[in-house]
Amino acid sequence: MKIAQVAPLWERVPPPTYGGIELVVSHLTDELVRRGHEVTLFASGDSQTLARLEAVYPRALRLDPKVKEYTAYEMLELSQVYHQAAEFDLIHSHVGISALPLASLVPTPTVHTLHGSFTEDNRNIYSHHNQQSYVSISNAQRQINLNYVGTVYNGINTEDYPFVAQPQEPPYLAFLGRFSPEKGPQYAIAIAKQTGWRLKMAGKVDVVDSKFFEREIAPQIDGQQIQYLGEINHAEKTELLGNAAITLFPITWQEPFGLVMIESMATGTPVIAINLGSVPEVVSQGVTGFVCQSYDEMATMIPKALELSRHSCRKYVENKFSVTQMVNGYEAVYEKIIKDRVDLNGRILSAKIQF
Repeated sequence: MKIAQVAPLWERVPPPTYGGIELVVSHLTDELVRRGHEVTLFASGDSQTLARLEAVYPRALRLDPKVKEYTAYEMLELSQVYHQAAEFDLIHSHVGISALPLASLVPTPTVHTLHGSFTEDNRNIYSHHNQQSYVSISNAQRQINLNYVGTVYNGINTEDYPFVAQPQEPPYLAFLGRFSPEKGPQYAIAIAKQTGWRLKMAGKVDVVDSKFFEREIAPQIDGQQIQYLGEINHAEKTELLGNAAITLFPITWQEPFGLVMIESMATGTPVIAINLGSVPEVVSQGVTGFVCQSYDEMATMIPKALELSRHSCRKYVENKFSVTQMVNGYEAVYEKIIKDRVDLNGRILSAKIQF
């Protein structure tokens, strides 16, 4: 198949530090190339890929202080994609609502992976384009009525996550993610203080979250019990997660997937998470972690989580959240969309002849 993969321009593909969507796009794109597909990746010019790279900007927009209007470059990217639409059997968009109006104007089918959550602002736009093809990344994400072609869980290459049989001594809890209210770093700190555990935290602070960080997080960081490691690279991330006794995932929103959970479990570290969004689909209760109803319950589950098998955590990710399984899922989606399009064209042609 000739496939266009359309990535956000905010981060490069793959991301050097934090960037869940871009990491998924990287794994998907490169594995499709390995399987013999002809893939074009539309992404920032500093991206690294086995596919043919088409770029409308030389580097990730987040790195350029001159960029003030992200959507302008996203529209430029999409204009380029759909100008070339006839070159592809299928277009796979990872950029959200921006692609919807253009996708309806060309005969080449587009499939949209829903990487985010639905909001009051975007629900109407998705509903207006509800007959386009969508892939959810968890069943919990399906909160409005759309033409879902399938659910495909995000996958990682477990070889990139060294297994750690025993956590570091003295033990610590880990938190990894954006420092924003919905990711719950404030609750990770509260759990650590309630239980007396050390907590190592890492992740980026977006401009929009800077006041939250300075007000609610920074005053709690003492460099002793509560440590902030900043925005870390992949090697540092696997070290943080793998050496931890437990990873905390105290989100406050309907998380559509939560890549950090499978990254942690791949290293052998169990996850204690709050029961929101995709969490019960990702964490195997009592096997790879615990799904809790409150932040107080998260704190009480720490002793039980320490008894879980780290080997079982690793095996669980290998069996359910590998790149191979993710790409198998997307290939099945692509084949279904193309087959449905061929069948539809045949019915339309037949109807015209009969008429």
